[in-house]
Amino acid sequence: MIRRTLTLFVFSSALAACNSSEPAKPIKDYMAQDVQPTAEVYWNAVQFISDESGDHEITPQTDAEWEDVRLAAVRLGEIGKELKQPGYSDARGPGWNDFADGLIEISGKAEEAAKAKDPEKVFEVGGTLYSVCSGCHEAYPAEQPEAANDASIAS
Repeated sequence: MIRRTLTLFVFSSALAACNSSEPAKPIKDYMAQDVQPTAEVYWNAVQFISDESGDHEITPQTDAEWEDVRLAAVRLGEIGKELKQPGYSDARGPGWNDFADGLIEISGKAEEAAKAKDPEKVFEVGGTLYSVCSGCHEAYPAEQPEAANDASIAS
């Protein structure tokens, strides 16, 4: 009986934690510790640099490097879903979820580009990803995350 009660308590506690509207991290920490580093893995995977020593193309060279790019894209989609959770979205208005949906959508395209090992497509999708992120940061400045605009992604 005690074991059954304990099992029910643990299950109930876990269920309550899943339904909690309190995010695991404050948004500033989440952006700095999770979102930004993940996006940078994707953005830094393919670069075209021209400098005084010439033109340089940086692309993943191994299957493992391409897999890192693909996994970053997958993680960005997961992040988009997490950003739609009540703890992050409730105080920010419906525009917040539009940006999160944009992140989810572009992450799918980013994953496809990485799977195809297509440097030009990864670069192109990275630009769109940057636009989604920049648009959200413009609508929801880091200094005032609670001051929600009812902005949405322009298609």
